Amino acid sequence: MSAKRQQSFDGERFLVEHPVFTLEQLRQAMRKRTPDSAREWVKYHARVGRVRSIERALYASVPPGTPNPAEYVPDRFLVASAVRPEGIIAYHGALELLGVAHSVWREVVVQTERRRKRIRLNAWTVDFQLIPGPLRTRTKKTLGTTPVPYRNHQLHVTGPERTVVEGFRIPRLVGGLPELVESAAGFPTLDLDLLETILRTYNQKAVFAGVGWFLEQYQRTFYVPDDFLRRLARRRPRSTLYLPREQRMKGGHYVKRWNLVLPESVVQIAESNAG
Repeated sequence: MSAKRQQSFDGERFLVEHPVFTLEQLRQAMRKRTPDSAREWVKYHARVGRVRSIERALYASVPPGTPNPAEYVPDRFLVASAVRPEGIIAYHGALELLGVAHSVWREVVVQTERRRKRIRLNAWTVDFQLIPGPLRTRTKKTLGTTPVPYRNHQLHVTGPERTVVEGFRIPRLVGGLPELVESAAGFPTLDLDLLETILRTYNQKAVFAGVGWFLEQYQRTFYVPDDFLRRLARRRPRSTLYLPREQRMKGGHYVKRWNLVLPESVVQIAESNAG
């Protein structure tokens, strides 16, 4: 039976279908009860330049003919998916996978239910963060997420609405407010009902104000009713807030309706791009 099982395992096909894989995934594909055979298989294919170790029990398939297999850099999104298949790619990684990112960002953030140390891939970083507290329930953790096809895989990604909300919540993880505003303006549509549900779930006045300001700038682009903006404005902060917080040291542009101080560069982007 073991010989038959061994013959049923197509190693080359496995490498093609698994650009990034764990030792456990390989063991299951080989139908072995212990990981010993999988480890030997990996060692052999590493020697011949078809597998590269990323970290303990995590590997990348190296394309045939790669000059320096040990220096091959695997796709960061597939690394994230292999390590946390149930994880949700968020922030700037979501902007990239949704096709609207304005620039390249070297950090991929994965929202997950279990903590894990970050992975460094030369200049790239994959960081694993716990799902934000307000969404840390079975029914809410996938609120505003969407599947995205990517290199013959399907990744879990925050959709446009959740990406916008979480971007205003933690601007540095989307590459800053200028990157967020210029990128999010490229979304073809926004589901305003879903957007408001996510805002109410987080229930943070600064985020209500930031998203409200953004939608006001792009009101015609996203067909935002005046009444929708009025509802968000009622949830704005009572005292003036700086967005992001470090903007307090730099000054900026005060927006009276939303009681926010924003970077001048962000306001200029919105004024030049809004339709």
